[in-house]
Amino acid sequence: MFVVMIRTVILYILVFVVMRLMGKRQVGQLQPYELAVAIMISALAAVSMEDISIPLINSIIPIVLIMSMQIIVSTFSLNSKGARNILCGRPSIVVENGKIVEEELKNLRVNLNDILEQLRLAGYYNISDVEFAIMETNGQLSVIPKSQKRPLNPEDMNISTSYEGLCHSLIVDGQIDYDSLKKVGLNEKWLGEELRKFGIEDIENVFFASIDTQGQLYFQNKHGKGNKHMKEGEAS
Repeated sequence: MFVVMIRTVILYILVFVVMRLMGKRQVGQLQPYELAVAIMISALAAVSMEDISIPLINSIIPIVLIMSMQIIVSTFSLNSKGARNILCGRPSIVVENGKIVEEELKNLRVNLNDILEQLRLAGYYNISDVEFAIMETNGQLSVIPKSQKRPLNPEDMNISTSYEGLCHSLIVDGQIDYDSLKKVGLNEKWLGEELRKFGIEDIENVFFASIDTQGQLYFQNKHGKGNKHMKEGEAS
């Protein structure tokens, strides 16, 4: 039993490292060849976990070799359009000007019900409202509605908007994110002073805190107590 546990831990760490080195994409975002690689790696690891009579090196070497080949292929595809077309394929237009492109459905071996389902999931229940629907290389459907059917946005009404940017997490589960603090030009002393204005003496009691590009600080105490918003340097 102890041997099985050790082998499992070793293989888990190896597979974890390999998958991290190969990228951060989720399963639904993987290209077909990437999915095949992930399945092969998991199968190789499972074999050595189940059968301790198989030397561990018999799984480690193939996994490392597959990882190396995957990195080489990915690098090659980044630098070669032809390689990308071969490995990943090309996006296909399945709806054009409100009409289904039957030939593309046949080439993709995708039935009409699947396309209609993905359109409904995207919020389009009438094909005539769709200018283009594109089947991406990872199998997801991108939908471009007709201009008359797209959601209204400020540009359509000639309304100017201010820059929003990204919120930066300053505290996560009681731990200060010093990299984010440095990125926004603040420090731990400033953060502590702002929180003390709301009676918070111990940062460990803060579940989450963030700041946006307008200088608004949001925080939430642990157990969901005390949600607050405030301007930088301002107490309510």
